Parts: sequence; structure tokens; C-alpha cells
Amino acid sequence: MSEPYPRRAAVTGIGVVAPNGNGTDAFWKSTEAGLSVLGRVTREGCEHLPLRVAGEIRDFEATTAVEERYLVQTDRFTHFALAAADRALDDAGLGRADTDEAPFSVGVVTAAGSGGGEFGQRELQQLWGKGSRFVGPYQSIAWFYAASTGQISIRRGFKGPCGVVASDEAGGLDALAHAARAVRRGTDVLVAGSTEAPLAPYSVVCQLGYPELSTEEDPTRAYRPFTSAACGFVPAEGGAMLVVEDEGSARERGAEVRARIAGHAATFTGAGRWERSREGLAHAVRGALAEARCAPEEIDVVFADALGVPEADRAEALAIADVFGAHGRRVPVTAPKTGIGRAYGAAPVLDVAAAVLAMRHGVIPPTPNVFDVCHDLDLVTGAARAAEPRTALVLSRGLMGSNSALVLRHGAA
Repeated sequence: MSEPYPRRAAVTGIGVVAPNGNGTDAFWKSTEAGLSVLGRVTREGCEHLPLRVAGEIRDFEATTAVEERYLVQTDRFTHFALAAADRALDDAGLGRADTDEAPFSVGVVTAAGSGGGEFGQRELQQLWGKGSRFVGPYQSIAWFYAASTGQISIRRGFKGPCGVVASDEAGGLDALAHAARAVRRGTDVLVAGSTEAPLAPYSVVCQLGYPELSTEEDPTRAYRPFTSAACGFVPAEGGAMLVVEDEGSARERGAEVRARIAGHAATFTGAGRWERSREGLAHAVRGALAEARCAPEEIDVVFADALGVPEADRAEALAIADVFGAHGRRVPVTAPKTGIGRAYGAAPVLDVAAAVLAMRHGVIPPTPNVFDVCHDLDLVTGAARAAEPRTALVLSRGLMGSNSALVLRHGAA
């Protein structure tokens, strides 16, 4: 009797809602071109706040992407998630008929950094301005971290294992790792990822407490990691959802295997202790490589966390050198997020989407707005670099001290 094939987690669908592209194709074209869309904050109520530059999504119409019954009970971050999930499922070739047949075989896991701040602010303003009778019943659920997971599963009828990861910005990678583990343990399909909407006035005021936040007024200078002019990060909204499923099952139904989630590891080094993140991030990278059974010299590109804080940038550059420099090698590094901003928990998921697409198209996208690199990194700047990346490493760190690393292999590898 032959042994059953080992279950491996494959990415078969990608759905993106990002400042540089409403849709995966638009996102990739802008990312490959190194387009920067950072601009002045235009959201109502933010005009007089110190945050001047952000990555806003200007071409998303929630009313055309989400049904009214879900629209009224959810926040903007969940609107993004619902739209991205639909796109990812369509991209994977999983229509309603396919998933309706076995609802317990499909689960959802998302990550969230702050939840639904815009919805919560609106309801609290109603409470204090008009009274409790003007507060809707959905205030109790729309702001919650788990709202996107719950609404995707309810709307699509998914009854498999569901969850939410709240582990700082690194939670985006942790959610994908959670999905990969669920697939290896027997679940057929997971819709996984993260979306954020942190640009409502209340949310922005909360972020002003982060010393790492950039308040530079020039969009071309506001977010320049790995340079002597680094002055913090620029926030962004949006994110991505991926379809993660068993590779064998995906190939049997004729789906395109875009990539495999090969390895992951996470560590914690504490808030504001950026010098310590060197050791923690390097340890996470080694753990992810070990799980993927991948030698350091096999990594073709690193998608950096790129916080934009001098101490944090130095720690990340040294962590990369600790892992790869010992092998006498400078691995290509990129940080496309400098063109769209750092979307908290969704930032590394957008990096994963970019990494999968980079492997598919044979190119490493550049790091917008960054030229004068002051660290010993082979940072891809200016224009995309022709390459044939087969294995990618995505890094993420959170402001509260989480570190995460994820190894992706090309679907044909």
C-alpha cells in the first residue's frame, strides 16, 4: 500500500486592494515599475494633524464590492478584506459552487493591527452628539479584530477552521503560517491575509504616539529606509488576501500553484528595543529556513521589513548579514512598500503577494524613493532587476516587538 502524498501548502489565488492598485494586476504593474503613490493625507478630519503623508486608496468603491447588508455592519478594513477575498477566490478558480459542496473544508484566518477605527469613531460621535438611541447594534462587532474573519466566513458560508491573529505588524505573516499549518493538518482551503484602514482621524491620533511614525511633509522624503535621511515610516491602508490550499488537491483540479509556503518562524524581542531585533529577526530567519529545509544560499531575494528608523534599519541589515554574510553572499533585498506605505499587519501580506508575483514574472521589484543606501545591503533601487527568483524570504517586525520570517518557493520548484 503506497503512502499518501505529503500535504504541502500552496498559494493558488491572490486578491489585492492597495494604494498603488485596486486589483492584483494593477498592483503588480505599479510595484514592478517602482511607482510611488505616497501623497498628502486627504481624509476628512485629518487636515490639522501632524501626519502629513500616507498611502491612501483613492479608487475603491465599497458599494460596488460589498452588498448593502454587509456594508452597513462593517468597517472600511473589512470592506477591503471582503473585496480582496472575492478576488483571491476567483483567481484560484474557486467559485461558490466549488466551495458550497464542502463548506467545512474551507476556513478563514486574518490578522489585524487595530480593527475598525473609522466605524467606532462614527458611532462614538453619534453617542456623544445625539445619544445612545443613535448608536447602531453593529458597533459591538464592526471594530473588533476578528470582524473580517467572521464576515468573510459568514458571507461565503465557510464553516472550516477560522481564526484571527493579533501579533502586531508581524501578524500578517503569522496568519499565513497559521493557514499553512491548517492545510498540512487536513483542511483543504484557507482564505488568509490581512487588510487595514488606519487613516480615520481617531486612528491617526492613536498612531501619533508611535515615535517611529514619520511626520515629514514631502512625500518623496517621508519614508526612506536604509538611508541617512530615514525619519520613520508612512502608514497605509489596504492589504491582500490569499487562497492557501493543499498542493496535491490544487493540481488535481487543474489550479495554478503560484508558490508554496515552505517555512515560517517568529520571535519576540520587546517594544522599542530595535537593537535587540537584530538577534530576534536573525533567529526567526534561521527557523524559517530550517522548517523549509532551505539553505541560506538558496534564497534569491529578501523582502525587507524596512521600518525607516535608523536603529531598526541597522538591526535589520545586520540580521540579514548575520544569516547570509556568513556564506560570503549579499542576497538581493527589496522593499516595495516604500512606494505605498506600511499597512501595519497587511504590509507583509502585500510583500508576500509581490514576492509570489516576482517569482512568476522573473523580476525583482525596486524600492521606490530610496537611492543613497547607507547600509551594507544589495538593495534593489531605481528600476526592477531582471532575475529568476525561485525562493523568496519575507521579513516583518512589529512596533511592539514581534519578528516574523516566511519562506516562499516557486510553484514549480
